[in-house]
Amino acid sequence: MMYPHPIIAKEGWLYLVVIGVLAFVVHRYAGFFWSWPLWLFFIFTLQFFRDPQRIAPLGKDLVLSPADGRIVVVEKAHDPYANREALKISVFMNVFNVHSNRSAVNGLIKQVTYFPGKFFNASIDKASTENERNAVVIDANGKTITLVQIAGLIARRILCYIHINDRVKRGERYGFIRFGSRVDVYLPLDAEPLVSVGEKVFATNTALARLPGLD
Repeated sequence: MMYPHPIIAKEGWLYLVVIGVLAFVVHRYAGFFWSWPLWLFFIFTLQFFRDPQRIAPLGKDLVLSPADGRIVVVEKAHDPYANREALKISVFMNVFNVHSNRSAVNGLIKQVTYFPGKFFNASIDKASTENERNAVVIDANGKTITLVQIAGLIARRILCYIHINDRVKRGERYGFIRFGSRVDVYLPLDAEPLVSVGEKVFATNTALARLPGLD
């Protein structure tokens, strides 16, 4: 399950080749005047699919951010996937954030469930329950952690590479969401949030919460 973290995510290779070849052909036969929009789109695609190496902070009791972006929710809420009350922390990703998703904790995958849905702006509350999404429930040394990938207004493809009974390590790459989206994190109520609404976070680098008992 470990991913080698190249500079560019594997999900972007085909896009970059197609757009790059098209831009080159148009530039060669029609000139820069006609090719510059394609080169601009190539640069945008290149930055969107970047996939930098990340180093986790020290501390086994830390729950790491599964995504880059901005915190839009920190509150107590019902976790419908594990059927419990939980601390909910939501990270909204815009098109300029890294969209590679990484595991927040070490643990065993207990549930992976895909839900078709709508494509509201991922920053609003109803996106959590009405948008297309993929929920992963992890048993982290007896603690239940739920990670939910949510498609947004532009994002139309959720990719998840883990399955029930897989073991994941914190910081391990487990999925990708294309073109703007959100990840909801549901934690036990004894978790102590370390972030606040409006704060920028980075996948693996930023600790969202402290949760005693993690391995």
